[in-house]
Amino acid sequence: MSRRVTFSRNHTLSLSRTCSSVCKYCAFATRKPHLHPPAEVEQILDEAVKRRAKELLILTGEEPDSHPGVLRQLREWGYEDFTAYVVWAGERALERGLLPHTNLGAVSREQLERLRTVTASQGVMLESISERLMDTVHAGSPSKHPQRRLATLRAAGELKIPFTTGILVGIGETRQERFDSLAALAEVQREHGHLQEIILQNFVPHERYYGRDVGAIADAAARDYWRTGIAEVSDLGWKDSPQLDLPSWACPVTVEDMEELVAETRRLMPDVGIQIPPNLADWWPRLVAAGATDLGGLSANGDHISPEHPFPSPAQVRDLLKPQGVALSERLCVYGKYIDEEWIDRAVLDTITVKYWSFIPRGKSGRGEAPFVIDRDLVAPALEQARDGVALSEQELSALFVERDPSAVEEIRCAADELRAELAGDTVTFVVNRNINISNVCTVGCAFCGFGQSKRSPDAYDVGEEEFARRVQEAVAYGATELCIQSGIHPDWALEDYLHWLRRAKEEGRRHGAELHLHAFSPMEVDHMTTISGLSLPEVFAALLEAGLGSTPGTAAEVLDDGVRQRISPNKLPASRWVEVIEAAHRAGVPSTSTVMFGHIEEPWELARHMQVVRGVQERTGGITEFVPLSFIPFQTRLGRTHGVQELSIEDNLRHTAVFRLALGRTIANVQASWVKMGLEGATEALRWGVNDLGGTLMEENISRLAGADHGVRRDPPELIAAAHAAGRPAAERSTLYAIRREHPLPVASGAAGR
Repeated sequence: MSRRVTFSRNHTLSLSRTCSSVCKYCAFATRKPHLHPPAEVEQILDEAVKRRAKELLILTGEEPDSHPGVLRQLREWGYEDFTAYVVWAGERALERGLLPHTNLGAVSREQLERLRTVTASQGVMLESISERLMDTVHAGSPSKHPQRRLATLRAAGELKIPFTTGILVGIGETRQERFDSLAALAEVQREHGHLQEIILQNFVPHERYYGRDVGAIADAAARDYWRTGIAEVSDLGWKDSPQLDLPSWACPVTVEDMEELVAETRRLMPDVGIQIPPNLADWWPRLVAAGATDLGGLSANGDHISPEHPFPSPAQVRDLLKPQGVALSERLCVYGKYIDEEWIDRAVLDTITVKYWSFIPRGKSGRGEAPFVIDRDLVAPALEQARDGVALSEQELSALFVERDPSAVEEIRCAADELRAELAGDTVTFVVNRNINISNVCTVGCAFCGFGQSKRSPDAYDVGEEEFARRVQEAVAYGATELCIQSGIHPDWALEDYLHWLRRAKEEGRRHGAELHLHAFSPMEVDHMTTISGLSLPEVFAALLEAGLGSTPGTAAEVLDDGVRQRISPNKLPASRWVEVIEAAHRAGVPSTSTVMFGHIEEPWELARHMQVVRGVQERTGGITEFVPLSFIPFQTRLGRTHGVQELSIEDNLRHTAVFRLALGRTIANVQASWVKMGLEGATEALRWGVNDLGGTLMEENISRLAGADHGVRRDPPELIAAAHAAGRPAAERSTLYAIRREHPLPVASGAAGR
């Protein structure tokens, strides 16, 4: 199944490089006083905003104010200590909508508590549990003692601070010491549950940067690399990265060593993110394949710890991951499960709620402000009304959409299944059809779409006449009764192009002995036809009917609330126009389906409004043949990449499906499960949640596949029949308009064991 790997879009502020430690591997620290003055800090923050960062990574040496020169300067500026200065910088960051993540080393509980007021998360590397290294690489560095680092980690846990930590591999530790270090972190996690990710960082030798600004070096390297994409032969780092020999105290690290550590981290801490740096070795895609889940902060101003090794840009990483079927998605510096008042200070949470609310996990408070109080006491009476087909209010539907209590969810399931049985019976239907997407060229630019391409994109295509004819012939040979034809909004097409493809499909079908039903062109496409032709909707539908149109898909609906539509696709037709097109189709004698795309950034009350709109259309026209819930696939879409939207769980998908059935009451008899979105196993389970139809065989599916779905592009009739029988239900092949063509009763033995 498709996986996602996350990263944080951050900007680094090396507030002070002064350090009390003298670790042998470090090129960042200096023993001299170093401190960015307030004016420089504000300039760096403004630059971070320009570069669209969400996280401000505040790096410092260990105990910088232990140096008299640093402490003297801080007090001249009016700060009692270095922590006070970090808090000031964090406040300035929050004012700009940046979320601070601090890594100040082994700090005290009191410092952690002060920092908590301005940070979304904090961190410190354990590096190694081995006290033996205090006599080698950590000689003269008391703050690197493992017990002191563990004390910081435990204090952060007691204070409920989302925390990042990890180990440094290759500094002279043994294989067993690496495992022991991970075991120590796992013990801390068992105690407090605050470790959001573990960094597995391999040591690389550095130059020394005496008298040089590592931030400036890192920024220059990153700018050059992101601009040119030119790296070394190994594709590691910047073209000027030094090639240095390992020092005598270090030990070599292989990719097999790192894969072993990924596996051990996953075994010990299965619910914790595993971060690997993509700039310190060119083996990182192999570690992703082994189970690493995060690439850290792909900082546009470089890696200040390893300045000669800039991070690849998100675009470069995305291209390298694509062959693995892995999507790259943004996250905040604080992982989603910690985004609430228990873990984050109110002032920081307010910034997340206002600027980054889509990253707040579904089901938690704060994603958006409801226009009314969502009252769980409405659930029981709403279910009683829904069983009778009564239309539910926005408040009642919202309460059903957010309900998660297992016993109440089971009541919702039962009510939906009862309504299904009453309206559609027990037979599970499907249609033998084929999708043909004639072109993926599109001018709309929806944030949720992985299919549409600009005309000049190397991935753009137009299906030619010969290929179109071949696909129609293949559909007829397969036994298809329906062709589903949709495309992007092509800038060069006229109305005649749309009519041509309908006529060609009809002709090719008849030439091979079939009268194919043409289920074609979304309301968005039909609206576009009126624009390019100057004709009215009735005139356009008359032309489409004459060319062979049989029905139209009710896609392009997404969520029929203009607030949602502006957020995910501002160039798409407004909700009222979607309704106008669909009702015009019904008046012209063209039936339609209806859909919803859910599980992205919509709110429960917005889904409620959508369902009321769809039900209202059906009550006025009666022209909708089925309702198709389509859960959002985030992996290869801009909405998924940049808004932190997670794939909907199968439990949430089923729960929503049941509520959709109840919201429609007795107005639409058929509710379909999309095996493309849910997988065939999920669609089979949905047959217990109000669903009576498994959709089509498709033969060719591009929309969901290109968004990152991994459930295949075709299901043969025996597979769909077997799914229905596995649910204890008879199956039947249907036409597009739900006329039964061929029945497939339950085998006698299976019927006795049916549900």
